[in-house]
Amino acid sequence: MSSLPVRKFDAIVVGAGGAGMRASLQLAEAGLSVAVLSKVFPTRSHTVAAQGGIGASLGNMSEDSWLWHMYDTIKGSDWLGDQDAIEYMCKMAPRVVYELEHFGMPFDRNADGTIYQRPFGGHSANFGEKSIQRSCAAADRTGHAMLHTLYQRNVRARTQFFVEWMALDLIRDADGDVLGVCALEIETGEVMILQAKATLFATGGGGRIFAASTNAFINTGDGLGMAARAGVPLEDLEFWQFHPTGVAGAGILITEAVRGEGGILLNSDGERFMERYAPNLKDLASRDVVSRSMDQEIKEGRGCGPHKDYVLLKLDHLGPEVIMKRLPGIRDIAIKFANVDPIKEPIPVVPTLHYQMGGIPANIHGQVVAPRDGDPNAVIEGFYAIGECACVSVHGANRLGTNSLLDLLVFGRAAGNFIVDQQLARRTHKPLPPGAAESALARLARLDAATSGEQVAAVAHDLRQTMQAHCGVYRNQQLLSEGVAQIAAIEERVKRISIKDKSKTFNTARVEALELDNLIEAAKATVVSAEARRESRGAHARSDYPARDDVAWLKHTLWYRDGNRLDYKPVNLKPLSVDAFPPKPRTY
Repeated sequence: MSSLPVRKFDAIVVGAGGAGMRASLQLAEAGLSVAVLSKVFPTRSHTVAAQGGIGASLGNMSEDSWLWHMYDTIKGSDWLGDQDAIEYMCKMAPRVVYELEHFGMPFDRNADGTIYQRPFGGHSANFGEKSIQRSCAAADRTGHAMLHTLYQRNVRARTQFFVEWMALDLIRDADGDVLGVCALEIETGEVMILQAKATLFATGGGGRIFAASTNAFINTGDGLGMAARAGVPLEDLEFWQFHPTGVAGAGILITEAVRGEGGILLNSDGERFMERYAPNLKDLASRDVVSRSMDQEIKEGRGCGPHKDYVLLKLDHLGPEVIMKRLPGIRDIAIKFANVDPIKEPIPVVPTLHYQMGGIPANIHGQVVAPRDGDPNAVIEGFYAIGECACVSVHGANRLGTNSLLDLLVFGRAAGNFIVDQQLARRTHKPLPPGAAESALARLARLDAATSGEQVAAVAHDLRQTMQAHCGVYRNQQLLSEGVAQIAAIEERVKRISIKDKSKTFNTARVEALELDNLIEAAKATVVSAEARRESRGAHARSDYPARDDVAWLKHTLWYRDGNRLDYKPVNLKPLSVDAFPPKPRTY
């Protein structure tokens, strides 16, 4: 084994966003020794950018039911979501919101003191009858409030944070069990083995594989890359959500809460065009439906602006009082990034890459699952994944707004409780395998030894442009086949990158090169999985296969790095305690 220093913990959490800190809170409060690694200060994790709310059937504004929420989520997923996991999440939703409230989360309030709830896309009463107010909000800064609340509770629980550390690779032994991670302290360049009885990934999504994205620069699919290199399959990576309303030209998110509060989309004719595409829920149809409708309007020449390449989001009719109370952050964003004041004029918006529905396969306890010895649900001992980096699968082919923050809370809590129940403090650490850090050290050595080769920024730019051009809102066989070939060529370039600054202390280029190793795995999984899926389902829209095909394609994709190969597993259509919702045509 290498001579690297080793630190031992009961549990290691990689990622300090909503999912990671909800799990670490359970672990720390149970008395386990827990280390949380984060590339940035915890309250800068990408959960901070979530705006609109947390979905839960509290029924504070009108009658609601977890069963209606479950139906909306299954329908939103275009029937690719696993119905047992979706039932669990929707049933748990009120409980985790009330827990968060008791942690000190500053939710907006109704006059009677209950949590204020707003409408959101795809959420309905009585199985699609009409829009419903289900999103529990803190103005338009819900993720910000949630992240600070969880961080403060973790500080109180004495969670140990490793801030500005980057996990490099998983450590697995001959039995396939996960024993921890090899990690890099960004400031000093020191490499260390962090050994644990439970290793939990909460690393977020990989949205930076696209050129136009609402994602932060830290969202480089690190968990996906580490899992893939360790032989773990990635599930449903062809499904990436394009949020309907990113600021045109900037990609900054304009929350769906704007439409929930009454904002409307207009084309160049001043027409509220969503009435044609979704006559019932209109602007509050599911995100994939709204994004495709906007794209269609632009393609048919009804876009706005000098290049007719965006549509308008109008909210001035809501009045200054509503905007300043419910959407203050959106006004700031519009002024700074679109140079418009939404109190007076509409915001130019365009569909922008937003969310990763697929990820590391996991069950409702957060345990990572990978087919083995004929068992499709075999767990990898010691390895857990939650949040956007995981695929439970509650989002299927398309996530409903507000279900992302809910996902973090429900499965962060569930994984934490499950790990606590394993009574890790009574167990001993398994011995580390020989060469535990070999792969990570080899990657670092390659970067430090390279004397010639392309710069990281150039290769990363081409990767993002390729994914944007070949895996966008609409796809077809030619685009995807070309994309597979181009990403394969870019992978060869990734192997030959060079960094000018060979210093090991706080070297940004070095970190970005390590992130690029993860981005290329996410990109390969995405484009290969998308090229093979010959149907349209949720966010995966193919112009050459416009129909959903439940006979051939009602199944989850599993992509393996070894051989760049695909396998499939069935969607679970059996809920835990209620009748199944069988697939049917999806209309709004």
